[in-house]
Amino acid sequence: MNDAAIIVAAGRGLRAGGDLPKQWQPLAGRRVADWTLAAILEAGLSPVVLVLHPDDMEMPGLPAAVERVAGGATRGASVRAGLAALAGRGVDRVLIHDVARPCVDRAVIDAVRAALNDAPAAAPGLPVTDALWQGSDRPDAGDNITGCHVTAIRARDGLFRAQTPQGFHLAAITAAHQAAAARADAAADDVAVALAAGLDIAITPGNEDNLKITWPGDHARAEAILRRKETQMDVRLGNGFDVHAFCEGDHVVLCGVHVPHGRGLTGHSDADVGLHAITDAIYGALADGDIGQHFPPSDPQWKGAASDIFLRHAARRAAERGYAIANVDCTLICEAPRIGPHAGAMRAVVAACLDIDVSRVSVKATTTEQLGFAGRREGIAALATATLIAAPHRPEDRA
Repeated sequence: MNDAAIIVAAGRGLRAGGDLPKQWQPLAGRRVADWTLAAILEAGLSPVVLVLHPDDMEMPGLPAAVERVAGGATRGASVRAGLAALAGRGVDRVLIHDVARPCVDRAVIDAVRAALNDAPAAAPGLPVTDALWQGSDRPDAGDNITGCHVTAIRARDGLFRAQTPQGFHLAAITAAHQAAAARADAAADDVAVALAAGLDIAITPGNEDNLKITWPGDHARAEAILRRKETQMDVRLGNGFDVHAFCEGDHVVLCGVHVPHGRGLTGHSDADVGLHAITDAIYGALADGDIGQHFPPSDPQWKGAASDIFLRHAARRAAERGYAIANVDCTLICEAPRIGPHAGAMRAVVAACLDIDVSRVSVKATTTEQLGFAGRREGIAALATATLIAAPHRPEDRA
């Protein structure tokens, strides 16, 4: 299934206070929207459509992987604009998320996606456990309830506090929103739109940390949550393996270095078995498929392509999801050519592609003691490991 995301960010959010709409206000060293986008990108959703107020379409510092769409005068109109941007693109399901929920975690997102395997709609919620009061109406009170009085008691049985992202089969929610627009409905959220269309909506586990920034005091709560998460180590490990057979030629390309040899390596690109293994290790750490999914061998544009293109792409994907590459280790498996004399140059090439210090790159070689295809000198294999660590979030990250 191809799961996309729509982030609704076209509102002005004035109740939260401040001189800027709440999605652009600073929060724990970044903007609110930056945290939200990072969480959605890290979950592997693609494409990610950010629905913006027309005045914000040129907002700087947003990830290149995020598509910008101008929103409408209402939340429903903005969601419909996002849905229209996904039409005809092979998207099966979509998660719709409020930009003002920057603390959403992966477990909440994954639970919604899993529930969509069995239902046309799913959304996270928290059971209401507190007693519910009806209070005197003070529409101007905001989060200041001084002066309000209890006027009635309401039953809490079967009630849930709604959260986002709310997930849907794309065709079903698109039809539901079109019907709501025709009725001029002003639905509170997309679950309300889906319910009016008769869709079965599964409730998935929410999280108390997944608060929606609404009032000025919510900023402090969200900052505390994000600061706490920053102190928790987030490390990912990925492995990559690749093999290419020998063919006619006078050199091989290994980890970006042309190495003289009596034979070449066959492959759709330049057959750089080392860079291919490292690339797949990074994709693996991100749970982001493999090199063949991002650069299909059936696509003629990659015929003979230099493999540093693939490695740099993997590095960008990691950075967009908030990860720094801590180190990579690549072992080339062959009887010949000799790797030792070229290992330093190979490390330098890999380090440059990943924009990391060469001390974080290892390239070494081994033989199979003349066993197997490598021992028979039929080709070269490579095994690679990559370690990714959640990058620290600094104010300058927005630049």
